[in-house]
Amino acid sequence: MNPIVFPGLGLELHIPRVAFSIFGKDVYWYGIIIAFGFLAAIAYCYRYAGQFGVPKDRIFDFIIFAAPGGIIGARIYYVLFYQSLYRNPDGSFNWGETIAIWDGGLAIYGGVIAAVIILIVFCAVTHIKFWAFADVGAYGLFIGQAIGRWGNFCNQEAYGAETTLPWRMGLTVAGEYIEVHPTFLYESLWNVIGFAFAHFVLRKHRKFDGEVFLFYLSWYGLGRMWIEGLRTDSLYLFNTGIRVSQLVAGLCFIIAGALLLVLVVKLKPDPARLYVNQVAAQAAEAQAEASVPECADADADETAEQESSNPAEEPQGNVEMEGEQHGGSSD
Repeated sequence: MNPIVFPGLGLELHIPRVAFSIFGKDVYWYGIIIAFGFLAAIAYCYRYAGQFGVPKDRIFDFIIFAAPGGIIGARIYYVLFYQSLYRNPDGSFNWGETIAIWDGGLAIYGGVIAAVIILIVFCAVTHIKFWAFADVGAYGLFIGQAIGRWGNFCNQEAYGAETTLPWRMGLTVAGEYIEVHPTFLYESLWNVIGFAFAHFVLRKHRKFDGEVFLFYLSWYGLGRMWIEGLRTDSLYLFNTGIRVSQLVAGLCFIIAGALLLVLVVKLKPDPARLYVNQVAAQAAEAQAEASVPECADADADETAEQESSNPAEEPQGNVEMEGEQHGGSSD
């Protein structure tokens, strides 16, 4: 591939799309980076799930369904709004190309929508509060997107319009050299900032379940709404000039942001409101109830043991009488 240049910074990078091959099959840097981001997100969620009242083992249970479902949702979303890219010259659909995700083409909003639907069903079946689990998942989304966008960098895609800014990125596209906004970098850094705030501030000072998830939707929506306006490969709402991701991002920012603001201002700090504390209280109550019969059984066992170790003494008169009888026979 052609080199990636940052002329204002004096950098020139030669990054091949293919990292290595196994049994004749190419393994792309795009896939490796996406997988790394996915694993990092799982590791974080597993580490901190307990702070939200979510059992750690349920993280892996959820991933079994969310991983394939999220990828499918992300791909369907992309193909749905970019149908022209997957049609043959005669207008028929090229189904083989629709599954070639190693060439790029995963829309984050499609993945998020699919994951949320799966999470709703999963929480209903496992009896875990949806908003608490969604808070945990929000951290995973921040991490996955912050790392995953570098896969777009290796694929030389998801870049912005031409610019003369000092951090501009130089690419050769269709034989023409252009210098553009590195929008992959903008989005990655935006997610890093959002994650840092959610981790160091919100995690310790939450007022209600769902606060982190609403913050993710509003924060990412605000950034994506701006960044999407810079990109040149946007998905459009069918035959309109409306950028789909910009529209969805704007709605997320407005709706989630307004709801978050109202709840944060209206609600007073109340630890009992959080699911993690409710779970802890229920566990303590169940333990207390279980200890009552155990104490009663222990007392009964102790009483029985004392009675068995101290048998009733025989009257002394009988012993003396028996001694006298033995004495009489010897005389």
